[in-house]
Amino acid sequence: MPGSADNRRSLTVPDSKRTVEPVAQVPSHQVRAVYNDRTIRVYQAYSDQIADSALRSGTFLSPPFNAQRMTWIKPSFLWMACRAGWGEKEEKQKRILAIDITREGFEWALGRSRLTHDALGPHMCRGEKLESMRASYVLVQWDPERDLFCSPQPWRTIQVGIRDEAVRRYVHDWIVKISDVTALAGRIHDCVAQGHMSPVVHLLPKEREYPLGPELQERLGIVASGGYGNTRVRSRIEAGLRRSSGT
Repeated sequence: MPGSADNRRSLTVPDSKRTVEPVAQVPSHQVRAVYNDRTIRVYQAYSDQIADSALRSGTFLSPPFNAQRMTWIKPSFLWMACRAGWGEKEEKQKRILAIDITREGFEWALGRSRLTHDALGPHMCRGEKLESMRASYVLVQWDPERDLFCSPQPWRTIQVGIRDEAVRRYVHDWIVKISDVTALAGRIHDCVAQGHMSPVVHLLPKEREYPLGPELQERLGIVASGGYGNTRVRSRIEAGLRRSSGT
């Protein structure tokens, strides 16, 4: 299970620079990402050793990457940046990588996933829960999305945990491109910390709703959670930034 994004470098920002946006129309569960016709972008944070190896080879090689354990991929830039403390939290998460993978691979994983609260059924004993987790090679967890101040939002963002066959497909078949976005995260963090909000609108990755069919929506718990709307969360962030900066 991945850690909480609450483990982050904190920001001290005047209240006058914070903007609270209404969130009534934002679906509680929605997959948002940078994507095109072929690929979708996910994020991971690693040490220098793993990041440098991945950037050189265009995939994750073992070693230094540990292919024997579950690894979590996240399409939310802000969630990953906050989790990694904007690249300044700790050595093992100091490099934030953007990984473009095939949409076919991403949807293959979602189609074989189990929600973490389903894998850990309420009536299972501890041993049964552990066995259920081991048997699931794709897990989905919904965590509160984060804003630029790393504050949790009422809507949630998806994390996908992959292991075994899914990891093998990830490193050998799905990865199209790996980029280092640590400097971008640092620049956005510095702008927010200094109250220079206008540039952030242009620096933030343009994440939008990722289209999923009814079967995947049901598997991911989107239907049960209250629907899959068309609200663009980025537009809310941009509107708030413009008011904060007076533009």
